[in-house]
Amino acid sequence: MSKITEVAELVEKGKAKLVGPAVQAALDEGCDPMDILNHGMIDTMTIVGEKFKNGEIFVPEMLVAARAMKKGVEVLKPHLASGSTGANGKVIIATVSGDLHDIGKNLVAMMIESAGFEVVDLGVDVSTDKVIEAYKENPDTKIICLSALLTTTMPAMKATVTALNESDFRSNIKVMVGGAPITQEFADEIGADGYSEDAASAASLAKRLAAA
Repeated sequence: MSKITEVAELVEKGKAKLVGPAVQAALDEGCDPMDILNHGMIDTMTIVGEKFKNGEIFVPEMLVAARAMKKGVEVLKPHLASGSTGANGKVIIATVSGDLHDIGKNLVAMMIESAGFEVVDLGVDVSTDKVIEAYKENPDTKIICLSALLTTTMPAMKATVTALNESDFRSNIKVMVGGAPITQEFADEIGADGYSEDAASAASLAKRLAAA
């Protein structure tokens, strides 16, 4: 079994303690750091995401796989060209104003990071101004992701998307929305570029939008 295949299997099984040493072993054997990242980790998380979408695994398994990948990336980082772990671009993510839920948002952030993006996580209860300010501090951002878990905070999401749609940098970004009460219809109605119903779909959608 190649060392990269071994890394992939450990990531998929969520063996966080073993992934780091396996990545180091692959590096010692002369494997290309980008191959380890792409084939050992990012491709594996795509498979994990598909299994989640198909109901073969559930949130806990997806979380442990994402955490295991994180451990592997820590070992790889010094060997990668700066920015290559975020090779697909930068994503700003936030739970909208008035909403304190972060489990879904954190899972989406982990999956998007696992798909090769650099993630700027603004946390929960984030105002429209804060989102716009974060973009101005990170003008190389490609996607802004907004989460709402309560029907009562859907208007806050709408207000933030409206403000982004009216901003002078709108043509430089894509806006993604999600969360329990959010639907494709609502996303279309408020003028978002994309909607996903779960973290695995969010990672696939982010890759599509970034490439568009």
